Order: sequence, then C-alpha cells, then structure tokens
Amino acid sequence: MVVPAQTDDLDLLAQGLAMRDAMVSDVAALPGIELACVQGPGVPRAAAGRVVELLLGESLLAFVRREAVRFDRVWVVAPESDGCLLALAQAVDARRWMGCLPAAIRLCSSKRDTLAHLAARDIATPMAFDAQATRWVVKPDDGAGSVHTRVHATQEAAQADLAERTAQGRAATLEPWVEGEALSVSLLIGGRNGDRFAAELLSVNRQRIAFDSSGMLAYRGVDILAIGPAHVRHAALGATAAAVAHAVPGLRGFIGIDLVWHERCGPVVIEINPRLTCAYAGLSAALGRNLAGEMLALHDEEARAHARA
Repeated sequence: MVVPAQTDDLDLLAQGLAMRDAMVSDVAALPGIELACVQGPGVPRAAAGRVVELLLGESLLAFVRREAVRFDRVWVVAPESDGCLLALAQAVDARRWMGCLPAAIRLCSSKRDTLAHLAARDIATPMAFDAQATRWVVKPDDGAGSVHTRVHATQEAAQADLAERTAQGRAATLEPWVEGEALSVSLLIGGRNGDRFAAELLSVNRQRIAFDSSGMLAYRGVDILAIGPAHVRHAALGATAAAVAHAVPGLRGFIGIDLVWHERCGPVVIEINPRLTCAYAGLSAALGRNLAGEMLALHDEEARAHARA
C-alpha cells in the first residue's frame, strides 16, 4: 500500500505527488504485486493500483492504523513536520513498514538534534562555521523542503526572527549559512555488511535554490546524477554519506542527505531526510534499476534475518 500523506502546502503537495507517482510506477512494474494507493480529497489519482479511501471524518493516522494490517508492506511519503512521518511509522507494524525505523525518524525530524548528533561524531555541520559566518538562516526545526526558511544578512536579524517564531509557538532553529554549492546525495541502505547495514550511494544531485528579496528560500527542483563517480568531489561526498549512514542507526531504504560543498572544507551536512526525496523521481529510469524492487528485496532480507535470530 502506498500512502501519500496530505499537506496544505501546495509546494510540498506537488513534491509529494511527484514522489508518489514515481513510487507507483516502480511498484506497478514489478511482477506478482497487488498495489493499492490512498486517494485523498482533491488529489489527482495515481496512474496505477486500486484506490483506498479514508472514511468520512477519519484522520490519516486512524486510516493507516486500520488499513495497514490488510497489506504486506506499507510505503509512506510524508514530511517530518509536526511529527507526521514519525506518527505514521509508529502506527504500522515494523514487519510491514517500508523505510527508516522510528528512532532514526525521531532524530532526523529535529534539524538541531541531527546536527548535534553528527557533530559529536566528527561529521562537518554548519555549527562549526559560527565564527566565520557572514549570513545566518532560520528555519523550522522539523520542516521539510525549504518551507519557511529565511536567510539573514546579520546575526541580530536572524535572532529576532527566531525569537518571533518561538513566541508564536513555532519550533525553529538558527544556523550559520554555509556558502557553497547546494547538493544532496541519495542512498539505498540495507543488507548487512558485518554488524552494520550497507549504504550504497545512488546519486549525487544538485539542488536548485532561489531567494526572494526578503531572503526567503524557494526550492526550484533537483538535478539527479549531477556529479558522477569520475568527478573530483565524488569520493569525498560518498565518504561523508557513508559516515552519516553509520552514525544514525535505523536509517533504512531510500534516504536523502542535504549538503553544501564548501570550497575549503568540502562536504558540510545540512540535514538528513529519513524518507523518499524529490530525487527519487526519475532515478530508477536514469540508473536502469527498479529501486522500489530493490527496497522490497532488502526489506524481505532483513525480515528473514530477524526471523532466524
């Protein structure tokens, strides 16, 4: 069952639908699988699979709890905002849940906690740039994409923005803005490699980010496979991605890591997306692989390992 969580943000909705359509396309191409997709009000129907709908007045969380037991696997695309992804993961039996474990989702749902966790393990984050920063960014601590993210020319303006959001009861975080090229990496995690899970670097992507006159960020899309294995930066990006994957137990399946390539320091990790990202759309075709099928196989392999234990 594919469950695209609902959102009132039109940009996030468009991104979620692109991910849903890519998921559905990949799963529908696999033999011997019956696919169902949740249909929300006013949302375009998926191109394949039967439709399952919420009851009148039913919450998405209640729906997932009710329906999950009728399916072998449940694959959700949802933002971390307001604990949405975590709540859905906790509502589904671990044998059915396709994706990261709740502990990893909980950590990655807080940008502040994620950066502290990584910095304690000697992984470069924006927090190391405080003394040399010339701009600062304020954003939701549990946000997805670039929603409500604003860059300030002074630390005082950033602190005022943070204070205003806090006074309004909105969880937010302030970080030094890291100058450099905005990138992301897509990983496939699963399959035991000794006592760890193997992390395969699928793609290094270039993120298209724009600013308006007030410093508000806007996400304009992603270019997948922007930096190939022969590129001089690829090895360092791969090493950072592997370090992140090993630093956060419970990351499983397809995940994304947002980074900035700093001219002097190399890869600087901005956040971890413990779920499908926009880079998934088109990636199976570009790689000549059905990534959904590989994720299902890794999930089944882990389930068999647990059964033997």
